[in-house]
Amino acid sequence: METEGYRCRSSRYIEGGQSAVPSSVLFAAGLLGNVLALLLLGQHRRRSRSPGGRPPRVSAFYVLVSGLAVTDLLGKCLLSPIVLAAYAYNRSLSELGPGGLGEDEPGVLCQLFAFLMAFFGLAPTLLLLAMALECWLSLGHPYFYRRHLTRRLGATLGPAAAGLCALFCALPLLGFGAPMQYCPGTWCFIRMAGGGPRQLVFPVLYASLMGLLVLAIVACNVSSPAAGPPPAAAPRMEELDHLVLLGLMTVLFTVCSLPLIIRAYMGAFAADFNENADLSALRFLSVNSIVDPWVFIIFRTSVFRTFVRRVCRRLSSRRASLKGSSPGADGQFCPPGWRRTDAPQLGIP
Repeated sequence: METEGYRCRSSRYIEGGQSAVPSSVLFAAGLLGNVLALLLLGQHRRRSRSPGGRPPRVSAFYVLVSGLAVTDLLGKCLLSPIVLAAYAYNRSLSELGPGGLGEDEPGVLCQLFAFLMAFFGLAPTLLLLAMALECWLSLGHPYFYRRHLTRRLGATLGPAAAGLCALFCALPLLGFGAPMQYCPGTWCFIRMAGGGPRQLVFPVLYASLMGLLVLAIVACNVSSPAAGPPPAAAPRMEELDHLVLLGLMTVLFTVCSLPLIIRAYMGAFAADFNENADLSALRFLSVNSIVDPWVFIIFRTSVFRTFVRRVCRRLSSRRASLKGSSPGADGQFCPPGWRRTDAPQLGIP
């Protein structure tokens, strides 16, 4: 297997001048954020308990958001300690674990790391798509949604999607793709440039699948407001909360995943061999699981609601001035529960 250009592919030690501080800070931020997000979700579950002590009433969206937080947390707990161990022992990932079967094949730990990176990059995308479909159905087809989409269905789809994702990401371990160690020796992922078609087909498929999922998520988010019920049957505050939160997460995920998609295509079709750019794309993808829970936490704060309320009032005042009527409250643009006079509601499941 050709491996020209990957200067750290067989390195035994970490490149000089590297520090474990950035990785430690990112790990701590991701760990803290996901734990806080799960605590907030648990708090909502307790507050949603039905009268008489019956099990709490939670939506499919609640299950999917919880699954996303657990997936991000699991990814951080499995990947970051390996990186920190490499820094602690000043050994590359291939050197930390048993060696590969061939001379140019990375070590077993490096191959496992590449699989985990691919899995935890793709699995959250599938969960976001499920959340987008749930939101689209709840706003555009509320009767079908309440009859067929249940918490049990959400709990079933999550493991099924994870299993399919794991099978797909395991293809490089079976020879359909090539795991590779990246500089400074603390990262491993699928080879994205150079080599033959057998090595490059998988990264192209991976990037294409991720790109299609992003487009599907964006399409669901864009069509959800247009598919909403008529004014006489305005959507509940909870459903609008879902849409806003999902929109924020979609923008974040798109920004973090686009560099990897672009690098995979450039490496395969333009022979653009730039290991530093590949590594930057991988870091962008890993940042998503760190920032995601903090977006959820900020969205739950009263500061965010106050900001949205002010925007609503300005839009209402502008509309009233154009019509020549007296500016009313912020009810023209604010959904129920976000207006200044409304009683506070728990919007996010």
